[in-house]
Amino acid sequence: MTERRDDRLWGGPFEREPNKQFDAFQRSFAFDRRLLPYEIAVDRAWAKALEPVGIFTSAEVKQTLASLDKISERAKTDSAWLESFGATAEDVHHFVEKALVEELGPLGWKLHTGRSRNELVSTDFRLFVIDAVSEVQHGIEALLNSFLLQAKANFSVPMAGMTHMQHAQPILLSHFLLAHAETFSRDITRLQHAAESADVCPMGSGALAGNSFAIDRNAIARELGFSRITANSLDAVSDRDFALDYIFALTGIATHLSRLAEDFVIFASQEFSYVILPDEFSTGSSLMPQKKNPDAWELIRGKTGRITGALVSLVTTLKGLPTSYQRDLQEDKEALFAAHDQVVDMLAVAAGAVAATKFNTERLKSAASNPALLATEAADYLVRKGVPFRQAHDIVGKVLREAEKQNISWTALPLESLKRLSPAFEADFSKGLSLNAALSSKKVPGGTAPESVADAIANLERRLNKKAIKTGAKP
Repeated sequence: MTERRDDRLWGGPFEREPNKQFDAFQRSFAFDRRLLPYEIAVDRAWAKALEPVGIFTSAEVKQTLASLDKISERAKTDSAWLESFGATAEDVHHFVEKALVEELGPLGWKLHTGRSRNELVSTDFRLFVIDAVSEVQHGIEALLNSFLLQAKANFSVPMAGMTHMQHAQPILLSHFLLAHAETFSRDITRLQHAAESADVCPMGSGALAGNSFAIDRNAIARELGFSRITANSLDAVSDRDFALDYIFALTGIATHLSRLAEDFVIFASQEFSYVILPDEFSTGSSLMPQKKNPDAWELIRGKTGRITGALVSLVTTLKGLPTSYQRDLQEDKEALFAAHDQVVDMLAVAAGAVAATKFNTERLKSAASNPALLATEAADYLVRKGVPFRQAHDIVGKVLREAEKQNISWTALPLESLKRLSPAFEADFSKGLSLNAALSSKKVPGGTAPESVADAIANLERRLNKKAIKTGAKP
């Protein structure tokens, strides 16, 4: 019979060592070591909480805190020790306890009094998500700054707005850029919801039933920066809604990045030629010397599937779990960590690529100047003359067909030809048929008129200045 190891966090009734393959299979330190700073913070708070209930003396608290600080510093500076010592740890909790016992002897074992890894991992994970939200939000704000810079630099540039991938009505390029800015602004709202969802402290919940030592849960929550404590110990150890909320927010961000990427990939094609790809965010072909490929955007578009996969993975893990903690929940972190890292990188690349892109203003203006894009303006003209819109729509359609028959631009039809289709046409009709007139008429808030877009630019700038996030600043 193989003797059981003594350093495990469990094992009283076990006589034999676990199967080696299973032992490696069930260990999580390789990825949950990322939670080490949060584990140390929770351990410090717990050590302080054990003194008022008589588990620790004041001297023992000081010794434990000093050792935790030493472990934290060594983990930051001694990677060889972290790797070698961590190789024998089941998880991040086991790692810290082993290190404490190495530093303090039996005193190191006292810290785990009244607590469970079930509540520990939930607390660590929540703290990680709160910090992760802040990091991603900084990334979004940097991207918003890139949109702002380009919207201001290209304020007077028109473009052909599209629906169904068909040219529809003229808009300002700045209006297009600000449309993307709005989608990412909504992502910030979802991120903040995820942070609020995570901002609840489970410590004191035990394995599932609570704590037997009259621990001051509110004091622990304050020490760790939480705004409140969990209401039910059974729910607290198994709740991963905060992780689900965060990955959902990441999926929304990735989806919006993918849509942005699709626009820029299309605009960079020779068929559109709306943008000039920046060298520093593009690659070439190993075979064709003339190629400049939008790889930054294509990779962003491609990586979105990984983020969506993380969401599906977590939902699938959670959907069939019985109430309380189950070991399946160990599978919640790797997907979330990977999704977080990918979105941080995607945002940084997108912000840089947007800022460095040059727009082919002549090409954009040429497409926006197509008379076909003014058809709605003609219908609006008739409406102002008292023609019901549905009839006006039909009349303008007939105008377009007549121009097509004559093989001329519909804006070149003489007034007498127009009057045969509707007596509402008058001599002032042609004066309103211009690109600038079409843009200027959309003066409603949120419209593409220059003054409306100027207001939108100022609003975005105010929001970003309020957060004191400057272009290129690191989080």
